[in-house]
Amino acid sequence: MDYPQILSPVLNFLHCPTPQSWLDKARDPSMLPLLLTDHMVCELKAAQTAMLLVRRYVADKSGSDALLAWLKPYEEFTFREGPEPDFVALHKLIGKSVMPQTDDAWGQALIDSMVLLIKEELHHFWQVREAMLARNIPYVKITASRYAKGMLKEVRTHEPLTLVDKLICGAYIEARSCERFAALAPWLDEDLQKFYLSLLRSEARHYQDYLALAQQISTTDISPRVRHFGEVEALLISTPDAEFRFHSGVPV
Repeated sequence: MDYPQILSPVLNFLHCPTPQSWLDKARDPSMLPLLLTDHMVCELKAAQTAMLLVRRYVADKSGSDALLAWLKPYEEFTFREGPEPDFVALHKLIGKSVMPQTDDAWGQALIDSMVLLIKEELHHFWQVREAMLARNIPYVKITASRYAKGMLKEVRTHEPLTLVDKLICGAYIEARSCERFAALAPWLDEDLQKFYLSLLRSEARHYQDYLALAQQISTTDISPRVRHFGEVEALLISTPDAEFRFHSGVPV
């Protein structure tokens, strides 16, 4: 895989690299349980974000119910201390066949890219869970970082501007994940390093999918909003942050 070629547009898109102080802390082996736990939860939240977009903007009742059913076992396990499901069996249930077809080109593009994204993020969730089990890391609930909330605070409150902004936020979250996987990989054990580098291609594609959808639905050029959210994101990443998480800023 050509990592520099995949990473180059991601690094150009983000307004700042991960601070060295975050990397120094993330490299500490004692931080691995926290990082893997937060990474696993982030994969589920990415799937939830994609699901909410499809449910809110295009899905019919049966498609909406199918999406809820796909995510429910993961949510029960992660947020409500439910039983550990059979992730392999669950993964086979996910597919576009139950999703609605639409004559709206943008709606179809949203369904196609978001259903694939949900499938991939839930697969990554299960892979991180496997990595935790292999290292005897128990799953313990943790609080969310300020990162996603800090971005969503800037979202405009009337449509279609709300949707455009949410899609741009999604692009930055995926791009930052991609950049951090690459930055962190050299400091991890061989198996985790391979896994993190394998995630780069899908995360890089996800951020581009989000941007394409945002531009497609917007009646104006989205560049000024992209720039605005780039500045907001960089501020969250480069300023002191009380909590250490996968997307946190400079460790206090």
